[in-house]
Amino acid sequence: MEIQYLNSLELAHYIVDVIDDRKAEDILLLDLRPDQIIADFFIICSGDNERHLRALTETVRVEVKDRFQKLSFTNEGSADSGWIVMDYGDVVVHFFAPEKRAFYALEDLWDASSKVMLRIQ
Repeated sequence: MEIQYLNSLELAHYIVDVIDDRKAEDILLLDLRPDQIIADFFIICSGDNERHLRALTETVRVEVKDRFQKLSFTNEGSADSGWIVMDYGDVVVHFFAPEKRAFYALEDLWDASSKVMLRIQ
């Protein structure tokens, strides 16, 4: 398989496609480039249950590695905690159980309305 090179926007869109195919819920792609903070993009999504969260993260790990030969710098959290973070440098992916997503409300930390590039509900 030929290695494909990508920029952070391409990676973000690819991950959104992967998690949408795996039935992630309420997918949100935030463009954080104007703020020049932790990453260029945050992807936030919800999974139905622990099994679904594990499946989403494993699918992203495998698909991104196979297609782009890229591994996340770090994975934090666990499905049983209700929040998993995969850090690809310029793209950070947050997988939440619905109740944890409502509690932490990452979308509300920024003026998300001006940063939303894509929302799939």
